Amino acid sequence: MDLTVQIPDDLARSLNAAGGDLSRRVLEALALDEYKSGRLTKPELRQALGFATGYELDGFLKTHQVWIEYDEQDLARERASLDRLSL
Repeated sequence: MDLTVQIPDDLARSLNAAGGDLSRRVLEALALDEYKSGRLTKPELRQALGFATGYELDGFLKTHQVWIEYDEQDLARERASLDRLSL
């Protein structure tokens, strides 16, 4: 789907002056906001941004200071798995 966003010319000049592909920056900002609000899953975010691997997506999230939720239950599950593997 193509989406056209109308913004004033002076604002467009200002945003373009920051450098980089403005269309890509808008896509990243929208997708990241949708992910943080829970409307996109991690696989959907990866697809939307065209990342080939989860590692690339993790790097993107880290760059934007978005941390994966990890709680004590997650830690307990991982520890139990490691114990079962004798690691």
